[in-house]
Amino acid sequence: MKQSISNDAYDALADAYAAQADTKPHNAYYERPATMSLIDEVDGRTILDAGCGPGVYSKWLLDRGAQVVAIDASERMLSHARKRTENLAVYYHANMEEPLSFLDNGSFDGILSALAVGYVRDQMALFAEFRRLLRIGGWFVFSTEHPFFSYRYFKLENYYETQDVSCIWTGFGKRVCMPSYYHSLGTICEALSKNGFVIETLMEPKPTEDFRAADLERYEKLMRFPGFMCIKAKRVA
Repeated sequence: MKQSISNDAYDALADAYAAQADTKPHNAYYERPATMSLIDEVDGRTILDAGCGPGVYSKWLLDRGAQVVAIDASERMLSHARKRTENLAVYYHANMEEPLSFLDNGSFDGILSALAVGYVRDQMALFAEFRRLLRIGGWFVFSTEHPFFSYRYFKLENYYETQDVSCIWTGFGKRVCMPSYYHSLGTICEALSKNGFVIETLMEPKPTEDFRAADLERYEKLMRFPGFMCIKAKRVA
């Protein structure tokens, strides 16, 4: 397996990330409530948690009666996910930049991917693979950095060009360089439409009141300009 571009960074952050997952404002009080609001009833359904990290979503899905298969490129993150879920999900060490050939065609009712598709350069190929894995009518819910935020934050010169970016993360007790890929909104939407998906919802979430209580300065920034966006798409073809 080819190593993910973010593998070293997430391995370095895994322990602190897992410890803070339930209370870190950008995750717990901003991205997660929005993403969860887009997910249909999962009781008795088979769901893929793509880029599961420390297993917060896997646990949430399991608690609601789903059968969960989860993948992540970081072994250290997977170890935390197994612990959080008491190993009740099926876990695979996998890089989403490569084919997920160990998973069968049409084997999932839904795919959830929280803040993970930005570590894949070729989203056309990734979404084609997700189409293969989903049953007709299945849903794909994902969150990612808002392209408008990324374009401004990284001071990019070409909005349309998919390109490598990186920034320093300091919020987990150490300085870590986190690489990822920038994609325009049109690139993301085209990768969905050309792979048989119809976008049902595109959400530009606002932080919750819990975020306000935890970090007023960043709350006020996010109330004026989006950091993330959340999309719900359905496989129709």
